[in-house]
Amino acid sequence: MSQSVIKVRDLVTRFGSKVVHDGVNIDVKSGEVYGILGGSGSGKSTLMREIIMLQEFQGGRIEVMGKSIKDISYREIAELKKKWAVLFQFGALYSSLNVIENVSLPLIEYTNLPKEIIEQIALSKLKMSGLKSEATYLFPSELSGGMKKRVALARALAMEPEIMFLDEPTSGLDPASAESFDRLIRELATLLGLTIVMVTHDLHTIEHVLDKFCIIHDKKILFEGTREEAKNFQHYAVKEFLKV
Repeated sequence: MSQSVIKVRDLVTRFGSKVVHDGVNIDVKSGEVYGILGGSGSGKSTLMREIIMLQEFQGGRIEVMGKSIKDISYREIAELKKKWAVLFQFGALYSSLNVIENVSLPLIEYTNLPKEIIEQIALSKLKMSGLKSEATYLFPSELSGGMKKRVALARALAMEPEIMFLDEPTSGLDPASAESFDRLIRELATLLGLTIVMVTHDLHTIEHVLDKFCIIHDKKILFEGTREEAKNFQHYAVKEFLKV
């Protein structure tokens, strides 16, 4: 049985008087592609932001790679963050930097590698992400939505993370580009042995990419398991959400 690399226990999240999570529990195993699903306003993106320490939570416990993220030192936080990467919904590329400069940035910031080695690594990650070589020196304003996603993915891979977090990775893409990106994520997960956690509502992604997922409903985890298990789960919200 694979080890849990992310554990969320009895999580409580409030924004003022509004309760978003009320006793949320999930387990993400090593090597899984795990989805966080839920309706609009259910708190799925908030849950991911809490796991990566961009959002405070008011109760419960989150463990990543065996460490409680509320009970560790600043040094341990810095070391932990080096082991994961985040692909934000719209890529979050720096508009003033070209493609290879965007991908090189984490390596420049966090390593002492020579410039030529950094460039070689960046080029290899761009190739791995399926970006054509002629786009290497273009700026974000010159890229399509799908190309921006691939550049952001290459940048996320630059530091060779063990866990990757993706927020609505196919949002804004046409169906063909979305399916192509789904295949790429699945291939990279298998090739690199990555643990991937993604927020999504895309039915193609749910069916063809995820190993397991949770559904947040009414402030709690309504379901956690595989798509096959979800088909047999007798609750209207699951049936409605998955169109089964």
